[in-house]
Amino acid sequence: MELGPINSTDVEQVAAFLGAQLRSGVSAAAWSAAMAQRWVDDAPNHGFLLRRGEEIVGAYLAFYSEREIDGRVERFCNLGAWCVLEAYRSHGLRLIRAMLAQRGYTFTDLSPSGNVVALNKRLRFTSLDTATALVPNLPWPTPSRGMTITSDPAVIGAALSGRDRQIFHDHQTAAAARHILVTDGDESCYIILRHDRRKRLPIFGSILYVSNPGLFHRAAPLISRHLLVRHRVLATLAELRVVSRRPPASIMLRNPRPKMYRSDHVAADQVDYLYSELTSVAW
Repeated sequence: MELGPINSTDVEQVAAFLGAQLRSGVSAAAWSAAMAQRWVDDAPNHGFLLRRGEEIVGAYLAFYSEREIDGRVERFCNLGAWCVLEAYRSHGLRLIRAMLAQRGYTFTDLSPSGNVVALNKRLRFTSLDTATALVPNLPWPTPSRGMTITSDPAVIGAALSGRDRQIFHDHQTAAAARHILVTDGDESCYIILRHDRRKRLPIFGSILYVSNPGLFHRAAPLISRHLLVRHRVLATLAELRVVSRRPPASIMLRNPRPKMYRSDHVAADQVDYLYSELTSVAW
Protein backbone atom coordinates (compact mmCIF):
# COMPACT_ATOMS: atom_id res chain seq x y z
CA MET A 1 0.00 0.00 0.00
CA GLU A 2 1.60 3.25 -1.16
CA LEU A 3 0.82 6.64 0.43
CA GLY A 4 1.89 9.72 -1.48
CA PRO A 5 1.01 13.25 -2.56
CA ILE A 6 -1.37 13.89 -5.43
CA ASN A 7 0.88 15.41 -8.09
CA SER A 8 -0.17 16.94 -11.40
CA THR A 9 0.49 13.60 -13.11
CA ASP A 10 -2.06 11.94 -10.80
CA VAL A 11 -4.91 14.41 -11.31
CA GLU A 12 -6.77 12.62 -14.09
CA GLN A 13 -6.63 9.23 -12.35
CA VAL A 14 -7.74 10.72 -9.01
CA ALA A 15 -10.55 12.61 -10.76
CA ALA A 16 -11.76 9.39 -12.38
CA PHE A 17 -11.64 7.64 -9.00
CA LEU A 18 -13.70 10.35 -7.27
CA GLY A 19 -16.16 10.58 -10.15
CA ALA A 20 -16.77 6.83 -9.98
CA GLN A 21 -16.85 6.37 -6.19
CA LEU A 22 -18.57 9.47 -4.78
CA ARG A 23 -22.32 9.82 -5.13
CA SER A 24 -22.11 13.60 -5.35
CA GLY A 25 -23.17 14.11 -8.94
CA VAL A 26 -19.73 15.60 -9.68
CA SER A 27 -18.17 14.22 -12.86
CA ALA A 28 -14.57 13.19 -13.29
CA ALA A 29 -14.07 16.22 -15.54
CA ALA A 30 -15.40 18.53 -12.80
CA TRP A 31 -13.06 17.01 -10.20
CA SER A 32 -10.17 17.47 -12.60
CA ALA A 33 -11.09 21.12 -13.15
CA ALA A 34 -11.35 21.69 -9.40
CA MET A 35 -7.87 20.31 -8.84
CA ALA A 36 -6.58 22.52 -11.65
CA GLN A 37 -7.69 25.56 -9.60
CA ARG A 38 -4.39 26.67 -8.03
CA TRP A 39 -4.19 29.86 -5.96
CA VAL A 40 -0.54 29.66 -4.91
CA ASP A 41 2.31 28.85 -7.24
CA ASP A 42 4.17 26.75 -4.69
CA ALA A 43 1.26 24.57 -3.55
CA PRO A 44 2.96 21.34 -2.43
CA ASN A 45 0.33 18.97 -3.86
CA HIS A 46 -3.38 18.48 -4.56
CA GLY A 47 -3.78 16.37 -1.44
CA PHE A 48 -2.79 12.76 -0.79
CA LEU A 49 -3.63 9.36 -2.25
CA LEU A 50 -3.46 5.68 -1.45
CA ARG A 51 -2.40 3.34 -4.20
CA ARG A 52 -2.30 -0.44 -4.29
CA GLY A 53 -0.21 -1.41 -7.25
CA GLU A 54 -1.43 0.75 -10.12
CA GLU A 55 -4.90 1.23 -8.63
CA ILE A 56 -5.93 4.24 -6.58
CA VAL A 57 -7.92 3.07 -3.56
CA GLY A 58 -8.17 6.33 -1.62
CA ALA A 59 -7.78 10.08 -2.01
CA TYR A 60 -8.07 13.22 0.09
CA LEU A 61 -8.06 16.51 -1.82
CA ALA A 62 -6.52 19.76 -0.62
CA PHE A 63 -6.89 23.38 -1.78
CA TYR A 64 -4.10 25.78 -0.81
CA SER A 65 -4.20 29.55 -0.49
CA GLU A 66 -2.57 32.49 1.25
CA ARG A 67 -4.26 35.43 3.06
CA GLU A 68 -2.98 38.54 4.74
CA ILE A 69 -4.19 38.59 8.34
CA ASP A 70 -3.12 41.27 10.82
CA GLY A 71 -0.31 42.29 8.51
CA ARG A 72 1.14 38.80 8.09
CA VAL A 73 0.74 36.17 5.37
CA GLU A 74 -1.10 33.07 6.56
CA ARG A 75 -1.08 29.81 4.63
CA PHE A 76 -4.33 27.85 4.44
CA CYS A 77 -5.04 24.25 3.49
CA ASN A 78 -8.70 23.48 2.87
CA LEU A 79 -9.54 19.79 3.18
CA GLY A 80 -11.71 18.67 0.29
CA ALA A 81 -13.27 15.38 -0.77
CA TRP A 82 -12.13 12.31 1.19
CA CYS A 83 -12.85 8.90 -0.30
CA VAL A 84 -11.40 5.46 0.49
CA LEU A 85 -12.64 2.15 -0.90
CA GLU A 86 -14.43 0.05 1.73
CA ALA A 87 -11.84 -2.70 1.70
CA TYR A 88 -9.10 -0.20 2.59
CA ARG A 89 -10.90 2.01 5.12
CA SER A 90 -8.43 0.99 7.82
CA HIS A 91 -5.77 2.93 5.89
CA GLY A 92 -7.88 6.09 5.57
CA LEU A 93 -6.38 7.77 8.62
CA ARG A 94 -3.00 7.73 6.92
CA LEU A 95 -4.34 10.30 4.48
CA ILE A 96 -5.40 12.85 7.06
CA ARG A 97 -2.27 12.30 9.12
CA ALA A 98 -0.17 13.05 6.05
CA MET A 99 -2.23 16.17 5.40
CA LEU A 100 -1.94 17.50 8.94
CA ALA A 101 1.77 16.69 9.09
CA GLN A 102 2.37 19.60 6.73
CA ARG A 103 3.63 22.39 8.95
CA GLY A 104 2.77 26.06 8.82
CA TYR A 105 -0.84 25.78 7.66
CA THR A 106 -4.22 26.68 9.06
CA PHE A 107 -6.47 23.76 8.10
CA THR A 108 -10.16 24.16 7.29
CA ASP A 109 -12.80 21.49 6.77
CA LEU A 110 -15.88 23.28 5.47
CA SER A 111 -18.04 20.27 4.57
CA PRO A 112 -17.34 17.52 7.14
CA SER A 113 -19.96 14.81 7.27
CA GLY A 114 -20.92 11.85 9.42
CA ASN A 115 -18.10 10.52 11.57
CA VAL A 116 -15.62 13.07 10.22
CA VAL A 117 -16.86 15.72 12.67
CA ALA A 118 -16.05 13.54 15.68
CA LEU A 119 -12.71 12.54 14.15
CA ASN A 120 -11.82 16.17 13.53
CA LYS A 121 -12.53 17.02 17.15
CA ARG A 122 -10.07 14.33 18.24
CA LEU A 123 -7.55 15.90 15.87
CA ARG A 124 -7.90 19.31 17.59
CA PHE A 125 -10.23 20.93 15.07
CA THR A 126 -12.56 23.62 16.41
CA SER A 127 -16.14 24.07 15.26
CA LEU A 128 -17.07 27.41 13.70
CA ASP A 129 -20.33 29.06 14.73
CA THR A 130 -22.44 28.29 11.67
CA ALA A 131 -25.78 29.67 12.92
CA THR A 132 -27.71 30.01 9.65
CA ALA A 133 -30.80 31.98 8.67
CA LEU A 134 -33.01 30.80 5.82
CA VAL A 135 -34.48 33.68 3.80
CA PRO A 136 -37.31 32.97 1.32
CA ASN A 137 -36.72 34.80 -1.96
CA LEU A 138 -39.90 36.49 -3.13
CA PRO A 139 -40.81 37.94 -6.57
CA TRP A 140 -42.43 41.10 -5.22
CA PRO A 141 -41.56 44.36 -7.03
CA THR A 142 -38.89 46.18 -5.04
CA PRO A 143 -38.05 49.86 -5.50
CA SER A 144 -34.31 50.13 -6.00
CA ARG A 145 -33.99 53.66 -4.54
CA GLY A 146 -31.03 54.24 -6.82
CA MET A 147 -29.38 50.88 -6.13
CA THR A 148 -28.23 48.63 -8.95
CA ILE A 149 -27.47 44.91 -8.96
CA THR A 150 -25.67 42.78 -11.52
CA SER A 151 -24.22 39.33 -12.10
CA ASP A 152 -22.40 40.38 -15.28
CA PRO A 153 -18.73 39.33 -14.84
CA ALA A 154 -17.48 42.13 -17.09
CA VAL A 155 -19.30 44.79 -15.08
CA ILE A 156 -18.23 43.31 -11.75
CA GLY A 157 -14.59 42.99 -12.77
CA ALA A 158 -14.45 46.58 -13.98
CA ALA A 159 -16.13 47.97 -10.85
CA LEU A 160 -14.13 46.21 -8.13
CA SER A 161 -10.82 47.33 -6.74
CA GLY A 162 -8.25 46.29 -4.16
CA ARG A 163 -8.78 43.02 -2.30
CA ASP A 164 -12.25 42.39 -3.77
CA ARG A 165 -10.90 42.68 -7.30
CA GLN A 166 -8.24 40.08 -6.47
CA ILE A 167 -10.85 37.77 -4.94
CA PHE A 168 -13.01 38.12 -8.07
CA HIS A 169 -10.04 37.44 -10.34
CA ASP A 170 -9.02 34.38 -8.33
CA HIS A 171 -12.55 32.90 -8.39
CA GLN A 172 -13.60 33.66 -11.97
CA THR A 173 -13.05 30.06 -13.02
CA ALA A 174 -14.14 28.47 -9.72
CA ALA A 175 -17.02 26.22 -10.74
CA ALA A 176 -19.28 26.80 -7.73
CA ALA A 177 -18.76 30.54 -7.21
CA ARG A 178 -21.59 32.87 -8.31
CA HIS A 179 -20.77 36.58 -8.29
CA ILE A 180 -23.10 39.52 -7.57
CA LEU A 181 -22.40 43.23 -7.18
CA VAL A 182 -24.74 45.74 -5.55
CA THR A 183 -23.99 49.46 -5.87
CA ASP A 184 -25.57 52.41 -4.12
CA GLY A 185 -23.94 55.68 -5.05
CA ASP A 186 -20.29 55.42 -4.02
CA GLU A 187 -20.89 52.25 -2.01
CA SER A 188 -20.67 48.70 -3.31
CA CYS A 189 -21.20 45.21 -1.93
CA TYR A 190 -19.54 42.25 -3.60
CA ILE A 191 -21.25 38.90 -2.89
CA ILE A 192 -20.18 35.35 -3.65
CA LEU A 193 -22.65 32.49 -3.25
CA ARG A 194 -22.98 28.90 -4.35
CA HIS A 195 -26.00 26.83 -5.32
CA ASP A 196 -26.76 24.32 -2.62
CA ARG A 197 -28.96 21.33 -1.88
CA ARG A 198 -31.02 20.53 1.18
CA LYS A 199 -32.89 17.21 1.28
CA ARG A 200 -31.85 16.73 -2.37
CA LEU A 201 -33.59 19.95 -3.45
CA PRO A 202 -31.24 22.15 -5.56
CA ILE A 203 -33.15 25.36 -4.80
CA PHE A 204 -30.92 27.03 -2.23
CA GLY A 205 -28.11 29.55 -2.40
CA SER A 206 -25.46 29.72 0.34
CA ILE A 207 -23.75 33.06 0.91
CA LEU A 208 -19.98 32.56 1.08
CA TYR A 209 -18.70 36.14 1.09
CA VAL A 210 -20.10 39.62 1.67
CA SER A 211 -17.80 42.62 1.39
CA ASN A 212 -20.20 45.21 2.85
CA PRO A 213 -22.73 43.75 5.31
CA GLY A 214 -24.39 47.12 5.88
CA LEU A 215 -25.28 47.56 2.21
CA PHE A 216 -26.12 43.86 1.94
CA HIS A 217 -28.90 44.29 4.50
CA ARG A 218 -30.15 47.58 3.06
CA ALA A 219 -30.38 45.94 -0.36
CA ALA A 220 -31.91 42.70 0.94
CA PRO A 221 -35.21 42.89 -1.03
CA LEU A 222 -33.34 43.72 -4.24
CA ILE A 223 -30.87 40.86 -3.68
CA SER A 224 -33.69 38.44 -2.84
CA ARG A 225 -35.54 39.18 -6.06
CA HIS A 226 -32.33 39.01 -8.12
CA LEU A 227 -31.43 35.60 -6.70
CA LEU A 228 -34.89 34.27 -7.49
CA VAL A 229 -35.21 35.69 -11.00
CA ARG A 230 -31.60 35.53 -12.22
CA HIS A 231 -30.18 32.57 -10.31
CA ARG A 232 -33.35 30.52 -9.65
CA VAL A 233 -32.59 30.43 -5.94
CA LEU A 234 -35.83 29.99 -4.01
CA ALA A 235 -34.26 30.48 -0.58
CA THR A 236 -30.99 31.95 0.66
CA LEU A 237 -28.90 30.36 3.41
CA ALA A 238 -27.09 33.14 5.24
CA GLU A 239 -24.66 32.31 8.03
CA LEU A 240 -24.65 35.09 10.59
CA ARG A 241 -20.84 35.04 10.74
CA VAL A 242 -20.82 35.93 7.03
CA VAL A 243 -23.67 38.49 6.84
CA SER A 244 -23.10 39.95 10.36
CA ARG A 245 -26.70 39.73 11.63
CA ARG A 246 -29.94 37.90 11.08
CA PRO A 247 -31.91 39.13 8.07
CA PRO A 248 -35.55 40.12 8.69
CA ALA A 249 -38.30 37.63 7.83
CA SER A 250 -35.84 34.76 8.12
CA ILE A 251 -36.00 31.38 9.84
CA MET A 252 -33.07 30.07 11.88
CA LEU A 253 -32.07 26.52 10.94
CA ARG A 254 -32.20 24.01 13.77
CA ASN A 255 -29.25 22.00 12.52
CA PRO A 256 -26.91 24.10 10.37
CA ARG A 257 -24.15 22.23 8.61
CA PRO A 258 -20.87 22.07 10.54
CA LYS A 259 -17.64 23.74 9.50
CA MET A 260 -14.34 23.31 11.31
CA TYR A 261 -10.78 24.59 11.40
CA ARG A 262 -7.48 23.90 13.12
CA SER A 263 -4.90 26.61 13.78
CA ASP A 264 -2.47 27.71 16.45
CA HIS A 265 -2.69 31.42 15.62
CA VAL A 266 -5.73 32.21 13.43
CA ALA A 267 -8.96 33.09 15.22
CA ALA A 268 -12.38 31.78 14.19
CA ASP A 269 -13.52 35.21 12.95
CA GLN A 270 -10.53 35.28 10.60
CA VAL A 271 -11.59 32.09 8.79
CA ASP A 272 -13.63 32.57 5.61
CA TYR A 273 -15.02 30.26 2.93
CA LEU A 274 -13.05 31.51 -0.06
CA TYR A 275 -10.33 29.58 -1.90
CA SER A 276 -11.94 26.30 -0.91
CA GLU A 277 -13.91 23.29 -2.06
CA LEU A 278 -17.06 25.37 -1.48
CA THR A 279 -16.11 27.70 -4.33
CA SER A 280 -14.44 25.07 -6.55
CA VAL A 281 -16.79 22.07 -6.56
CA ALA A 282 -20.46 22.36 -7.53
CA TRP A 283 -22.30 19.36 -6.11
